Amino acid sequence: MKKISRKTFIKQSASLGLLTTMIPFSSNVWAADSKLSRKDSKIVERLIKANDDLTTQLILPENSNPKSYIRQQGYDFAVLSASYCHPQSSFFKSKKVLQRMESLILFLLSQQRSDGTMNTGNLESPPDTAFVMEPLCAAAKILIDHDHQDISKVNSDLKKFILSAGEALVYGGIHTPNHRWVLSAALAKINHVYPDNRYVNRVNDWLGEGVFIDEDGHYPERSMNYSAVENEAFITMAKLLDKEELLTPVRKNMEMTYYYMETNGDLITFDSRRQDQYSHHNIVSQYLNYRYLAIKDKSPFFAGIAREIQGFEGFEQQIIRGGLYYFMEHEILQEEMPTSAPLPRDYTKIFPTSSLARIRREDTTMTIFGGVDWPLIIASGRSISPNFFSFRKGQAVLKHIRMSSAFFSMGHFRSEGLDVENGKYILYKKLQAPYYQPLPQELRNSEGDYELSASVDGRFWSKMSFADRPVSNVKTLESKITIEENNGKADLSIEVTGLEGVPVTVELCFGEGGEFTGLSAPVDSQGNRFLEEGLGSYKMGRDEISFGPGIKKHESIYRLDGEMYTVHFGTLRTKGDHVYLTGITPFNHTITIK
Repeated sequence: MKKISRKTFIKQSASLGLLTTMIPFSSNVWAADSKLSRKDSKIVERLIKANDDLTTQLILPENSNPKSYIRQQGYDFAVLSASYCHPQSSFFKSKKVLQRMESLILFLLSQQRSDGTMNTGNLESPPDTAFVMEPLCAAAKILIDHDHQDISKVNSDLKKFILSAGEALVYGGIHTPNHRWVLSAALAKINHVYPDNRYVNRVNDWLGEGVFIDEDGHYPERSMNYSAVENEAFITMAKLLDKEELLTPVRKNMEMTYYYMETNGDLITFDSRRQDQYSHHNIVSQYLNYRYLAIKDKSPFFAGIAREIQGFEGFEQQIIRGGLYYFMEHEILQEEMPTSAPLPRDYTKIFPTSSLARIRREDTTMTIFGGVDWPLIIASGRSISPNFFSFRKGQAVLKHIRMSSAFFSMGHFRSEGLDVENGKYILYKKLQAPYYQPLPQELRNSEGDYELSASVDGRFWSKMSFADRPVSNVKTLESKITIEENNGKADLSIEVTGLEGVPVTVELCFGEGGEFTGLSAPVDSQGNRFLEEGLGSYKMGRDEISFGPGIKKHESIYRLDGEMYTVHFGTLRTKGDHVYLTGITPFNHTITIK
């Protein structure tokens, strides 16, 4: 199949009405609210109670003698400072809390390296030190604003720790794109409590590199995990350093993120370039960012998202429990949000920069992905997920579909992009595996010492100078998947051609704990099953997904990842209940999911 250009892709998508406006409430048309801001007393009361409950645990004797440093201890200190300083807390000016703060900051000082950094996985790490500055600087502000003679020693020790860390951050380096902004936000926070022009100059130096946000709203790492970190960092710098322009990428990213959200708040991570491309992540982590901009911008859209997040599992644990210090530091968060706007529940969204499509029909959602980074390199910072489709109907979740073939151990199918033609989504990849001829005589040497290099197909390395060799007996495998959606039903037409007799395996991974019908009995200790014929069903609660028809032409369902993984005993298998359909090339089969 001929690969269409990115320009043609966008043009075709627009002509189909698929590339719809990403931003339903653009940042330049935020709704006005003439009413004066009022305090949201209900959430403040919940925060105080939850913070006191956590403080009760933190001051227990068994929790008072840490043996090693972890980042959480910085957040514990902030929780204690909030309870000690908030007049409505049952621990207001508590001596037990004060003693716990004193011992904790002394412990943190004992763990600080001579250059001001902390060890947390990465040794003497400026970025990891920057992360702990977020709660500790918040605590410093709270304690300074509520200064009492009793806390002068705590304030002095905390200042010593923060200023020492500040020296590390003024001169220290980073590893990843988001580290630049975490470092900069930490310096903005330190400057806020202990002003020093060196901190601001260092922030400006990092910002001088420019802030990348693509046309869809992705930061460079395309990570739902790290975009939450970056959004918080930019909000911090905008607020504390009067850099309102930094809120522009935040708005763009947060508007996009809504369309990556499943009905329970889980976020699609197939196109991430970091470790979360295989892991679970939820929009709850973005709540404070949504709440801040909902209030600041008087945005009904962000307010609607924030209120929806309040009903998700994990909100109480991640936001309310231990979150009082953040609301005390950023008092704007204590205000009521504006009236919510109705949120989109029926949409098709194409994200050209990562070749991902999101479709939602009320409680049914699906994801189509074809945007890995080529050439395929196994490393953090590369998009390599073989998940090309997911489907969710309420509580019933088809986590992903993958396809693999026994074609020279080249592993899973990964598309060269996502094309949209006449309302259909097309994924495609052509694989070629050659055999090698003798080296030309002029390139030979008597010692047989040739360059250690990758094979032309990238499967393995050897001292063979592969690039200099003529090839022959070239074998080809072409895979094309055409997906058509109709009112929440998806037809996946799979066509694998080229070399004949190649086993093809289609893997469906469902959420654990559901009930299946129509499948074979488990065939091994992992619980793997086949859909041999007819339709299968998966039920979770009152929601059910139907899929099929099945096909079984072989039983090769192991070592599907490819030689680049299996040679090192690695695997990409994920948690869940796995169902397999199998065929032999030429393979042509359509799976309907509804």
